[in-house]
Formats: sequence, structure tokens, C-alpha cells
Amino acid sequence: MLTQGNKIDFNGQHFFVGLDVHLKSWKVTIMTEKLILKTFSQDPKPELLHQHLVRNYPNGIYHSAYEAGFCGYWIHNKLKALGIDSVVVNPADIPTTDKEKVNKTDKRDSKKIAKFLRSGDLKAVHVPSIKTLEDRGLVRTRGTLVKDLSRNKNRIKSFLYFHGIEMPEIFKNSATHWSKRFMTWLKSIELTESSAKRSLALIIDESQHLRLLILNATQEIRNLSQSEQYVSKVNLLRTIPGIGALTAMIILTEIEMINRFSNFDQLCSFIGLIPSTNSSGEKDLVGEITHRGNNFLRSAIVESAWIAARRDMALNKSYHDYCKRMEPTKAIIRIARKLLNRIRFVLKNDQPYVCSVVK
Repeated sequence: MLTQGNKIDFNGQHFFVGLDVHLKSWKVTIMTEKLILKTFSQDPKPELLHQHLVRNYPNGIYHSAYEAGFCGYWIHNKLKALGIDSVVVNPADIPTTDKEKVNKTDKRDSKKIAKFLRSGDLKAVHVPSIKTLEDRGLVRTRGTLVKDLSRNKNRIKSFLYFHGIEMPEIFKNSATHWSKRFMTWLKSIELTESSAKRSLALIIDESQHLRLLILNATQEIRNLSQSEQYVSKVNLLRTIPGIGALTAMIILTEIEMINRFSNFDQLCSFIGLIPSTNSSGEKDLVGEITHRGNNFLRSAIVESAWIAARRDMALNKSYHDYCKRMEPTKAIIRIARKLLNRIRFVLKNDQPYVCSVVK
């Protein structure tokens, strides 16, 4: 007796899934090569999406994409483990019309991601390994603590200005601030009300606590820099003037693999050391450095460039030549690019850097 088969096999058919991810829910759009199948909401769990695809489109080839953001890469890693070809994209790389900017909804966003994923117009960002992400987290946490300490120091100075408290002559030089003697003086300040005294003491205690946390984080990073994965690269980078162990770890955890950049311009673009441009007709305007890039790494490179400009005679000469026709803050950006080129050479060739010799 013949029976009617009711099982559908989507073997070889591609399905494109656009995800607009949020903390409490995801908006999902599923498309084929020709049709928009459905858009729906679901709980933020990759397993639920996989179950839906397998149940409704068995044996299909699944592709997904979502915007990089607060959720990091755990969704990507989980989807890959479930057999879904996942990519993470930079939100700024998704083509957007002015109408879409003023009429923005989660449904439109998920459809747009799925549509450009299907057309092949999405460029995936590099997804670091879990090891690199966790090591990067430690390095960035220290950077956050340093910023918190700077803010707290400013609070202390604002407190002194507000109450009209002048620093003693021995502390007029800012280089003497935050020393042990300076902190002892802060604790000895007499104020009219006990509440004000307590307020200052709380800020001082927070500063001392942050300094201890930074010290512990710094030691952890230094220990990590001596591990098998990093020690050889760190030692090579430290041959470059201006690069210490901490900066070397920032570079290695943010870049991960130098060979993923096919040329120097791509590396500069990733960090944000390229100028913004505006060309139209006969006008060709070159502006400040672009706001797009890895701000954490860019800050570290520029800070190191100031040190390298003093210690490396070739960079020192270049810096003074640049200063003849531009402001020092613009000149140091060009020195940062030269320093970055040295970093790229050292990492690509596994060779120590040799400073220029003045004859």
C-alpha cells in the first residue's frame, strides 16, 4: 500500500539569518536565496535558533550574521559550534539609507542584515580566539582602572579648589603629586565640618584602593607576558624604543595575528591612524584622523610615540622636521604611524628592531 510522504528535505538549500540581538530578546529574519520566509522574536539563546532551523528547514545550509556590540563573540562561537556559518559585522559597515536612520526598528534591522548577508555585501570582522579575548579583558580592565584613578585624582583636586585649600610650596610642582608625602598631607588637612573631612577621606581611600588594584593588575599582566604564548613576541617588541611590557601586551592582545593585515594601510585603518577624506569634483580635502578604529590600541601607540620620539634618533629628527610645518599634536600622529610600521616589521619578520645610528 502506497503512503504519502510528508517529510521535506532541504539538502543543499541555503538559508540566511539576520539577527538583531538585544539583552532580553532577538529579532530574527530568515531568507532563502529568493524569498523572505519569516521574521520573529525569540529568547536570546543560540540553541533555540538552531532548533527552529533544524525543525523547519532540515538539512539546510544555515548562515547567520549579527552586529558586533555589547554581547561580544559568545553568540558567534556558540552558533559555529552548532553548525551555523556565523559572521560578526561592524554596524558601520552595513549600508543604511537616510530613511532607515529615521525609521529604525529591530524588524527592519534584522531584515537588512539578512538581505546583505544573502547578497554577500557584509564584511566580517576578525573574531579573536577565546584565549586572546580573555587575556585582552585583563589588559583592558587595567586600562579602565587607570582611567578611574585619573578621574578620582581630579575629584580630589576639585575638592581642594572648591574649599579654597592651597597646596604647600613643596607640592607646587605636579610631579610631586600623589607621592606618599602628598597623600599624608591630604589626610592631615583640617576642615570646619567633620562631614567634609569624611568626604575627603572617602575619595582618598578610593584612590588608594584603585592604586592597589592597578598594581595587582599590572603584576598579573607582567606574569602573562612571560608565558609561552607571549614571551618571545614581547621581547621582540621591547627592542623598539617606547614599547614596554604593558604596551607590548596591549598590541599583542588587540591585534592577535599581524598576518591578518595584508598591508600596512589595513593595519593603520584598523587602529585609526588614517586621515578622514572628503573628495568631490575638483575638491580633495584631507581632515583629522578618523574616529573609526581601535581607540584603546591607538591611545597606546600615540603615547608610546612620544617616548620613541625622544629615544629613537631617526624618529626624533622626523618629529622636528614635521613640527616645522605643523602642530606638535599632528606631528606625533605621523611619528605614531612610523612607530607602527616598526611594530609590524618586528612581528612579521620575528626580528628585533635596531635603532638608527647617528654618524
